[in-house]
Amino acid sequence: MATSSPRSTPRFSKFLALFLLLGFGKTYCASDPPLTLDYYKSSCPSVLEIVRKEMECAVLSDPRNAALIIRLHFHDCFVQGCDGSVLLDDTITLQGEKKAPPSINSLGGFRIVDRIKNMLESECPGVVSCADILTVAARDATLLVGGPYWDVPLGRKDSRTAGYELASAIPTADESLPSIISKFLFQGLSVTDMVALAGAHTVGMARCENFRARIYGDFEATSGASPASEAYLGHLKSVCPPIGGGNNNVAPMDSVTPNLFDNSFYHLLLQGEGLLNSDQEMYSSILAVQTREIVKKYAADPIAFFQQFSESMVRMGNITNPESFVNGEVRKNCRFINTWAPEI
Repeated sequence: MATSSPRSTPRFSKFLALFLLLGFGKTYCASDPPLTLDYYKSSCPSVLEIVRKEMECAVLSDPRNAALIIRLHFHDCFVQGCDGSVLLDDTITLQGEKKAPPSINSLGGFRIVDRIKNMLESECPGVVSCADILTVAARDATLLVGGPYWDVPLGRKDSRTAGYELASAIPTADESLPSIISKFLFQGLSVTDMVALAGAHTVGMARCENFRARIYGDFEATSGASPASEAYLGHLKSVCPPIGGGNNNVAPMDSVTPNLFDNSFYHLLLQGEGLLNSDQEMYSSILAVQTREIVKKYAADPIAFFQQFSESMVRMGNITNPESFVNGEVRKNCRFINTWAPEI
C-alpha cells in the first residue's frame, strides 16, 4: 500500500494552496445563498410531507433508489449550481446534461422526481421548484436508508438552461486525487467536504466500465493477498471481464452493507478494497496526506461522519446559480422549461 513521506506534506499543502488561488472562470459559490428553512411555509406547507411520502414509496420498492436520488442531486449541484438543470431533457433548442460523458449511463431517479412534481403541482401548482424537490428528496433518501437528518434550506429557482459542457466539472471514477480535490475546491467545497460526500458511496452500485481499471490494476496492491480480499477480487472479475463487454454489469460500492447508509465504506478503504479508484485514492495515494486521516476518522467514528456528511450536504445544496435567481422559474414539468418567460 502506498504511503507518504514527511516531505510530501508541505508539497501537498502548496499544491492545495495553488488550487485555492487559481481562477477557473465563472464560479458557483457555496456561500450565503438566498435560501430559508421556511420558504414554503405559507405557499405550500405540505411540501416536505409530500416529498417524504413519495420517497418512502420509492425506497421501499427498491432501496437502490435512494442512491440514485443522492447521485442525481450531486450531479445537479456540480453543474452550474443546484438549479434542476440535470433534470432537463434534450430539445431542438436545448442540449441537456443527461448525455454528457460523466452522466450518461450513470444517472437514474428521474421518474421519482416526476412523481413528486406531479403531486406538488396538484397540491401547490407553480410553487415548488424542481431544484428544491431534488434537494429535499436527497435528504429523505439518505434518512430512509439509515443516514442522518438535516434541515434543508429552500427557495431555489429552476434554470432555463443546461450545462452539457460544464458537466466536465463532475469527478469521474478513474480521476486522480489532485484533480478531484481541485473540482471540489472550484465549487467552494473543502477537502473535508469531499471525503464526507464520498461517503454516499456506502449505498448504490457502480458499473463495470467504471471499476474495470481498478480491479485489473492496483486492487491487489492496495488490498493485499488475504484469502478474503482474493475471493472478493475474484467475484468482481467474474462480474466485470477484462475484455468482451460487460460494461453495464454492476457491483455495490459498499460490499458489506450495500443498502445501509453507514461508515463501512471507509473501512473498505482502510482494507484497500475500495471499488472505485477515485475512492481508494483518498487513502492509498501518496498525496493522500490530509484525506487519509479523514478516512481513518470516519471509519473509527460514525457519528463524526454523519455530522460532517449533513453539514457537507447543506454546503453542497447551497451552491447557487445566480443566473437562476434572476432568470429562473418554477417549472411545471421538471424535464422541460416553461413556455413562458418570467418577468424580470
